[in-house]
Amino acid sequence: MTVSTLDKAYNPIDLECEWYEKWEKSEYFSPKGKGKPYCIMIPPPNVTGSLHMGHAFQQTLMDILIRYHRMKGENTLWQVGTDHAGIATQMVVERQLLAQGQSRHDLGRERFINEIWQWKAESGGNITRQLRRIGASVDWSRERFTLDEGLSKAVQTVFIRLYQEGLIYRGKRLVNWDPILKTAVSDLEVESEEEKGSLWHIRYPLAEGSGHLIVATTRPETMLGDVAVAVHPADERYTALIGKFLKLPLTDRLIPIIADDSVDPTFGTGCVKITPAHDFNDYAMGERHQLPKINIFTFDATLNDQVPKAYQGLDRLVARTQIVEDLQKIDLIEKIEDHLLNIPRGDRSGAILEPLLTDQWFVKIESLAKPAIEAVETGKIRFIPENWSKTYFEWMRNIQDWCISRQVWWGHRIPAWYDQDGNIYVGENEEKIRAQHSLPPELALHQDEDVLDTWFSSALWPFSTLGWPKQTEELKTFYPTQVLVTGFDIIFFWVARMIMFGLKFTDQIPFHEVYIHGLIQDQDGQKMSKTKGNVLDPIDLIDGIELESLVKKRTQGMMQPQMAERIAKLTRTQYPNGIQAYGTDALRFTYAQLATTGRHIRFDLNKIEGNRHFCNKLWNATRYVLMNTEGKLDNQGQAEKSFTVPDKWIQSRWQHTKKVVAEHLDHYRFDLAMQAIYEFTWNEYCDWYLELSKPVLNASPSVENDRFAQGTRFTLVTILEELLKVIHPFMPYITEALWQRVAPLAGKSGDTIMIQAYPVYIESQVNTAVESDIIWIQAVILGIRNIRGEMNISPAKPIPVYFYNGSTEDKRRLEEHRALLQALAKIDTISWLNLEDKRPTAATALVGNLELLVPMAGLIDKRAELARLQKELDKLNKDLDKVSKQLKNEHFVKNAPKEIVDKEKNNVRELEMKINKLKERKNDIESIEKETFIGNEKGRSIEVTVKEHTSSKVEKAKKQPKDAGTHSK
Repeated sequence: MTVSTLDKAYNPIDLECEWYEKWEKSEYFSPKGKGKPYCIMIPPPNVTGSLHMGHAFQQTLMDILIRYHRMKGENTLWQVGTDHAGIATQMVVERQLLAQGQSRHDLGRERFINEIWQWKAESGGNITRQLRRIGASVDWSRERFTLDEGLSKAVQTVFIRLYQEGLIYRGKRLVNWDPILKTAVSDLEVESEEEKGSLWHIRYPLAEGSGHLIVATTRPETMLGDVAVAVHPADERYTALIGKFLKLPLTDRLIPIIADDSVDPTFGTGCVKITPAHDFNDYAMGERHQLPKINIFTFDATLNDQVPKAYQGLDRLVARTQIVEDLQKIDLIEKIEDHLLNIPRGDRSGAILEPLLTDQWFVKIESLAKPAIEAVETGKIRFIPENWSKTYFEWMRNIQDWCISRQVWWGHRIPAWYDQDGNIYVGENEEKIRAQHSLPPELALHQDEDVLDTWFSSALWPFSTLGWPKQTEELKTFYPTQVLVTGFDIIFFWVARMIMFGLKFTDQIPFHEVYIHGLIQDQDGQKMSKTKGNVLDPIDLIDGIELESLVKKRTQGMMQPQMAERIAKLTRTQYPNGIQAYGTDALRFTYAQLATTGRHIRFDLNKIEGNRHFCNKLWNATRYVLMNTEGKLDNQGQAEKSFTVPDKWIQSRWQHTKKVVAEHLDHYRFDLAMQAIYEFTWNEYCDWYLELSKPVLNASPSVENDRFAQGTRFTLVTILEELLKVIHPFMPYITEALWQRVAPLAGKSGDTIMIQAYPVYIESQVNTAVESDIIWIQAVILGIRNIRGEMNISPAKPIPVYFYNGSTEDKRRLEEHRALLQALAKIDTISWLNLEDKRPTAATALVGNLELLVPMAGLIDKRAELARLQKELDKLNKDLDKVSKQLKNEHFVKNAPKEIVDKEKNNVRELEMKINKLKERKNDIESIEKETFIGNEKGRSIEVTVKEHTSSKVEKAKKQPKDAGTHSK
């Protein structure tokens, strides 16, 4: 193998597809470890879906954990599967039928469901293909689907047991109703956004004819379902009216004036209309006061026969206009104001949702919630970050019964049958129900038409996927699972329900830890949504996409087609050249960096572009290592090796990095782990160590030099091989490709990096003394390079350097590392000046108290240096003035924390010292004409004469022997 086998340019697309296919075919993703079990359940994505940024972010974090623990030798299972997504899937297939001129009702329930199964077989695997594309190392052999036979059995078992225990019941309750889809929807499927509306102030006449009350509402049409007007019991304006009646406008009904502490007397007129059948707050008040519930809407949001005939059959918004006009005709509109309000819309249909009284199935939650609360209170389940437990408690301690029925056909059909008298029979099937209840054959039964909320089956996911209700080996081995990785937006809908159901049906918690990550937003901090036109497809970031294809993707199949033109224009503005291909590893790297403890995460393309450069850096570093080690490294231990100070330094720094990365991964700080990897790889290994290795590798052949060269080659290879393994969970593809080439040189064998042992911290290889020396070397080199940059001195030009005001330790380090400094900083000579020696006028850099002096005469332009110093002085004086004013502010000194004030005082002292130093330098430069001074180079005295250049031709410094023991150079 030669370096030529590694392409010069890093091309992620080819190697990504190649390696994932090999991994999956070789079954590396299935549990095989000998260590303790480690299991993560994937939050099942909708079968209708395609991978969005939130999915890819979340699944990257899970894959990092899985690959990390797999390499630690643990028996690792990442359980994969998809959700049947009742409403979403039904909508997809219904739209296809409508395009053919058919509806689901034309086909009937059985044929329609068969159509959906056929769609799933042909088109429902898109998201699983995309999971493969981002490198998700899930166990595909155990893939589950929430409607497969095993999970359906689990769902049915749970429903029947809860019903038998009285924890599931059927009742008429208020739900979020989608009038387009004609089904109840969960709170998670409600999108509330601020929209412009109106606030109508309506006069409600007192029945006795002595006046009126003014009620403000944003929905005048619902007044036809009003059953009361509420005031605060202590509101003196209305206390005399409590118990009296009002004439409900446009109807012949009388409604009472009631008192309730929940009414805010300072808001509006202090009078609140109560419509229990169409408002969740009003429903609660209606329950407290035992008020009737008058439902005025049909399932498609038209007004029903409970309202005056003039309004029956009208759409609710049409009825609103008519009602307002009629109220104005009889002078019952006090005023109309513009008003901003939150409008609840269905996330699927975009329709305004209607709180509606319907017959639904519910789970009694209170008894299930208590042990779930206790599990978190006692620490059996831990939220990370911990503050999310407060959110969990707040919801769980105020929990309401859960509506679990949905009025669609696709899903787990409720296992309940009715006879002609409305009696309910719950069981596995009709045959068993008849036998259990001794029902005669002639008694007609019909099954409930509703299906269960998809969150019901998802609540069983941690144990149903492992075979429950059967007591399988997988269930015994991997349950409870280790960690749930999810977003904060479904703590209530999924996390809490899994805990409740897990404890109820297995007597165990479903997971030990819940890692809550933030939600991905666009670069402006906006939620990504198709209606906003700001969605980014992670596959497009991986493979790239042309502009017109991107526009088409963002505007195709929109629920609200009128938005398409605006979205197309926005897309062309933001991505005039489309999106370039960045590769999976760069995207995963970016996700890890973004995994902070914040609630919201802004995704910026600039970040992924920078991380593409990191991939290039790693690729090119590997090429350098291969170029300098292939055919030259004895990894069999035959040749003697000696290790340079840089070798020992990089080994020591590597131990720190391994320790930090592991600690951060163990605490779910993906961002800090990735930062540690980045710093070591880019700054310490690539920028410094590879540079420090060059003098050794390029040294003239000799026995001693060859030993050091072997040591350096060995270090280059072994550190890189381990580094690739540490990076692998974050960036699996590039690390696999490079490891295949580096591993043989490091004496390692194996078919894949992903089942190699994860590198561990070795304390004995930490060398703090060597680290201190290299920090000093780096500071000297950077100081010299900074002077070159400021003075516009070519990096290739050898220059003399003088060390002044140094310590004994500085002198030791100079003598030990002189050759390295000269090679890397391109220094001609390094001379040590004692304090009594006359120091030359020179450009200066500080390394602690040590001054690095580069004589300016012959190297720099006097005017340019004076201008530079004046610019720096101006900046320091400005900073000093700012801090001084702050300290003169009595309010600041009196109220700021003492440590802040002390810090500012210390800042003043440091600024004054720097200013004085620069003033001295400026005076020195202004006085430059000709100088002679005594120096010391390698222990020999020299006299150096330097002259300021007076023309474009630079006169070289001249050195003359001082005594017989010196030599000239």
